[in-house]
Amino acid sequence: MSTRTTVVWVPDWPVVAAMAADEVPLDLPAAVHDGRRVTAVSALARADGVRRGMRRRQAQGVSPELVLLPADDARDVRLFEPVAAATETVVAGVEVARPGLLLLPAGGASRYHGSEEALAERIVDAVARATGHECGVGTADGLLAAVLAARTGAVVEPGVSAVFLAPHGVTELVHATTTPEQAAEVMRLVDLLHRLGLRTLGAFAALPAPDVHARFGRLGTWARTLARGLDERPPARRRPEADLEVTADLDPPVDRVDTATFAGRRLAEQLHADLVARSVTCGRLQITARTDEGTELVRTWRTDLGGWGALAAARITDRIRWQLDGWLTASAVATARDRRREAWERERGVGSGDRPVDVRAPGDEDDLAPVALVRLTLTALDVAPAGAEATQLWGGPSGGDLRAHRALERAQSIVGGQGVLTVTLQGGRDVHDQVHVRPWGEQSDPPRPLDRPWPGRLPDPAPATVLTEPVRVEVRDVGGTPVRIDRRGRLSGPPGSVRAVRTDVDDGGRAVAGWAGPWLLSDRWWAHPGTAPQVRAHLQVAFDDGGAVLLTHTDGVWTCEADYD
Repeated sequence: MSTRTTVVWVPDWPVVAAMAADEVPLDLPAAVHDGRRVTAVSALARADGVRRGMRRRQAQGVSPELVLLPADDARDVRLFEPVAAATETVVAGVEVARPGLLLLPAGGASRYHGSEEALAERIVDAVARATGHECGVGTADGLLAAVLAARTGAVVEPGVSAVFLAPHGVTELVHATTTPEQAAEVMRLVDLLHRLGLRTLGAFAALPAPDVHARFGRLGTWARTLARGLDERPPARRRPEADLEVTADLDPPVDRVDTATFAGRRLAEQLHADLVARSVTCGRLQITARTDEGTELVRTWRTDLGGWGALAAARITDRIRWQLDGWLTASAVATARDRRREAWERERGVGSGDRPVDVRAPGDEDDLAPVALVRLTLTALDVAPAGAEATQLWGGPSGGDLRAHRALERAQSIVGGQGVLTVTLQGGRDVHDQVHVRPWGEQSDPPRPLDRPWPGRLPDPAPATVLTEPVRVEVRDVGGTPVRIDRRGRLSGPPGSVRAVRTDVDDGGRAVAGWAGPWLLSDRWWAHPGTAPQVRAHLQVAFDDGGAVLLTHTDGVWTCEADYD
């Protein structure tokens, strides 16, 4: 499948954004680096011989006047928004592939403006007039052909994109990626294709599809699809919709869950009526409350699949009730009490340990003055036209998925927000640390970010089942001697069998076919200075019956923490 696609490309956008943010003169060569290597280069720096992938010192040696700027994805996205907004003044609805690259379906837009050439001229003028940036616009069948056409401002005639792509090198596939991780994977594929003698897109596209999938997998199929001038997913046209927001000032302030929920129900009915009146749906629902202490409490919930008809006012009210119950009975109260207590002690220059026991500070446990809410706001986020979430023939939500969502929503409305929980991954070092439990539908970031290095974490693969309560086991070598691990991570002997410690039956244990590790982990060794830290050791064990488990050794005791499929 292919569609006429128009691409708007701002050359060297990471460098352009960095120079604009740091006010670097345009007559100086500049490059962006990630701390080790150059990731983007300006035209003047390329003229001096600077190339992507160079080390910083090498780049500065090639161009002594080179200005090196740090990479910042957030900066690139933030500064690219005016370019997208300027393009939307010409075409209603664009898709941001990555900062510096916009996609839009060319069919309707080109007919409205007269031709694809006229559309390109209007977009270039609009971007230059609104932002001062120069951009290239290209149109072709398929994403890759349109991206390459934008680099020369060309319009590829319908039906000839495969011919247009054929002489280009397979290295051009990297221009169709959207993330650095994707680009790295594609460059590894390109290196493999070069070693196999496949250097042009035409030669790669000529290979049989089954052979490409068998040899190169999913990535190879994606690359061959683009090389033939086709698309896996054409750019989606969207109608720009503003977030809908309804607000209520609570006067007098409200400190009871039922009273606040009653006010929230009126807001839910108002928001639902606005969604229906505009024939739109929302992907997320944000609940914001302001306390009398001036604290902003914000939580975002995912909405149902299936459009605004399913997100009824009653369902919005349920989410408000669950969230207010959590705020007014837990975190908000505790935070406000701590703040009042700290202010009282700071005014008197004392700490909680210096205060006489018969003096009670505001915020002590017997001070039950609740926190009150003075404002409640509901915001419909990710607003889109109703019906835009159509079920696909392959890969879309099925009827079973929708019924499962409805069943979970129904159960949650009966037992409350904390009654139905879902598990997501978070940062951590062992299998228990990496599990984050949150209410079904709640969109909150895990306490520990997943993208941190987390040195000492267990290597992949991750276990399929993490036991709530670890099971005590015995690990013995082939001679029947118990296996121990010293503080240097050395095993007293190779594991030969693992047996669960049970008093009612002796099953003889399971024979070990292979093992990996151990990996040592010392948690919070700085918390108790002067004492020896507690060291845990993890061991992955595979059995001769095909099973595998994760074992932990702590102070001479073995436990089974998780099972592998």
